[in-house]
Amino acid sequence: MNLYAVRAIYNFEMARTRRTLMQSIISPVISTSLYFVVFGAAIGSRIPEIEGVPYGAFIVPGLIMLSLLTQSVTNASFGIYFPRFTGTIYEVLSAPVSYMEIVCAYVGAAATKSIILGVIMLGTAALFVPLRIEHPIWMIFFLVLTAVTFSLLGFIIGIWADGFEKLQLVPLLIITPLTFLGGSFYSTSILPPFWRAVTLFNPVVYLISGFRWSFYGLADVSVAVSLGMTLLFLAIFLAIVAWMFKTGYRLKN
Repeated sequence: MNLYAVRAIYNFEMARTRRTLMQSIISPVISTSLYFVVFGAAIGSRIPEIEGVPYGAFIVPGLIMLSLLTQSVTNASFGIYFPRFTGTIYEVLSAPVSYMEIVCAYVGAAATKSIILGVIMLGTAALFVPLRIEHPIWMIFFLVLTAVTFSLLGFIIGIWADGFEKLQLVPLLIITPLTFLGGSFYSTSILPPFWRAVTLFNPVVYLISGFRWSFYGLADVSVAVSLGMTLLFLAIFLAIVAWMFKTGYRLKN
């Protein structure tokens, strides 16, 4: 593996984050804090606890996952689309760098940004509510695995998109609604049987459930199922990326 090339692309992407610190880090943290204040204060006053966990603390994993998913997709999609838009992607494609090294660099940078953001949000949430993390190693594992998986999805979107509007299509119209309906702010166990069965078709449910289990030991679905679904998404996205590079799908457009 050409580690020098991977490091060069990775450092370039991380430098772009430092140049746009307000947009990349501060803005998502402020938005999440507002979610926290609104949902925690408005709904928390009516729902003091869910399964023995204060409501304000209960929604923390869901809020982190909401931001993690959207930011992973957005960072990775913009990271690979912008070189295509400006034409600098030819410099990467003409260099002695394999597609796997390109993916590692861009996806690694996007995942790193999302993980940093998730850690900052976790520290921010601790200022509002008392938190406990029963399984810290599993929490880190789910955090990293989810960031990498959805950075791969963002990479796919960045190659698929032929305009800036399409970059926002999936995060705004698919990821965010699925996250809101995936148990971010409630437990799916309180839903009627029919709607709970419908909710299980939402893939984000498994991500949030596994992440929340690492905090409080509570899960809407089996932790093994949550882990298996996340790994399945990872495998699917890797297969799609491999196909895109093999066929040269829109890389030069």
